[in-house]
Amino acid sequence: MKNAKEKAEELIDKMYKIHSGSASEITLYFAKESALVLVNEILDNFGLLTEGKQHYAAYYTIEFYKDVKREIENYNA
Repeated sequence: MKNAKEKAEELIDKMYKIHSGSASEITLYFAKESALVLVNEILDNFGLLTEGKQHYAAYYTIEFYKDVKREIENYNA
């Protein structure tokens, strides 16, 4: 399983490929913003996915994606 930093880098890389063709700095900005949108959607909707039930796996998944979000925000290529 990937750690939060590896997952953040993977998401940024996937978003970077979508936005390729622009200037490098602009592309990286959009890649990071796109990855943040994705992670925020996961965090905002996680309760819906688990039908609001709290359990061990849900707690650690939420904490993992909070860490991924921090890694994306701090990412510098």
